[in-house]
Amino acid sequence: MGWLREMLGLPPEFFGVVMDTASVSTLCAIAAARESLGLHIREKGMSGARLRLYTSEHAHSSVEKAAIVLGLGQEAVRLIPSDHEFRMRPAELLSAIEQDKAAGWQPFAVVATIGTTSTTSIDPVPQIADIAATHKLWLHVDAAYAGPAAALPELRHRFNGWERADSIVLNPHKWMFTPVDFSAFYTRHPATLRAAFSLVPEYLRTAEDATARNYMDYGIQLGRRFRAIKLWFVMRYFGQEGIRQHLRKHIDLAQRFASWVDADPNFERLAPVPFSVICFRAKPAGMDEAELEKFNAGLLDAVNADGGAFISHTKLKGVYTLRLAIGHLRTEESHIRAVWDLLQARTSALSEA
Repeated sequence: MGWLREMLGLPPEFFGVVMDTASVSTLCAIAAARESLGLHIREKGMSGARLRLYTSEHAHSSVEKAAIVLGLGQEAVRLIPSDHEFRMRPAELLSAIEQDKAAGWQPFAVVATIGTTSTTSIDPVPQIADIAATHKLWLHVDAAYAGPAAALPELRHRFNGWERADSIVLNPHKWMFTPVDFSAFYTRHPATLRAAFSLVPEYLRTAEDATARNYMDYGIQLGRRFRAIKLWFVMRYFGQEGIRQHLRKHIDLAQRFASWVDADPNFERLAPVPFSVICFRAKPAGMDEAELEKFNAGLLDAVNADGGAFISHTKLKGVYTLRLAIGHLRTEESHIRAVWDLLQARTSALSEA
């Protein structure tokens, strides 16, 4: 975890814990944020506390799920509107905080995302960090997918501000060639995280307690698999430069695919491509939105039924959107060219049907 922190350019004060998934990492972050309020919720429960958590309308559903599990409830999560590039609007965040304070809510945390699930958009973390600091909110940065790209010096600017976060999550099992499951969780406040979770009855005490850090105190589970060895093997085999070369290749392939979409009048790109996911749709002439949705849903099924590639979908501002994600070690231009050819062939066949 120390090696990974250094590779990403994060300050040394970030304490790292290996978790299983980003959903659990985010839950632990929000639990620590709640603990930091000093409301004794650990002992007394919520006791009528009206806490408010903020995140983008494009944030991962794990943020809301964490609020449900922690007893905050979905009503405690306020989704902040996004701009035309699907990024959280800081002015809307500030307005929401001020409105909630006036209405008797207690704002306590904000989750910003670098690399949202649907579009890989990048929330304006520096501005969000300023707001969080002014209002004393815990700032959690979800970089579950995009975080490994911070290892690239030329992309480090896209992570500006995350060094100011109270906690961060990134998943090497998403885009650093590590077998599932491996989620890297970092926080500046390990004592607060421990206070939220540590419970040590006599049967869990050992002779090594005074000298060895026990990670059962920093999360939900007691037993822990040896997940660290998986990332250790990746780092030792590829080295930092080897990892960077593969990340650069994936980003380059994504840009090539996006350029093919942009150049074809029968297709339309629907979001920027800052990393290695492309959001697009087929757009044959003469179709209204309802017809385009039905057409693209059929196109997705036709491509996936072929078995040579798998694409997914989302909805962006109500528009049915296809998604191509590039992240496998062995993906080459020939593979994405084959996907593009398949898309065009299936589009032609569906248009003629």
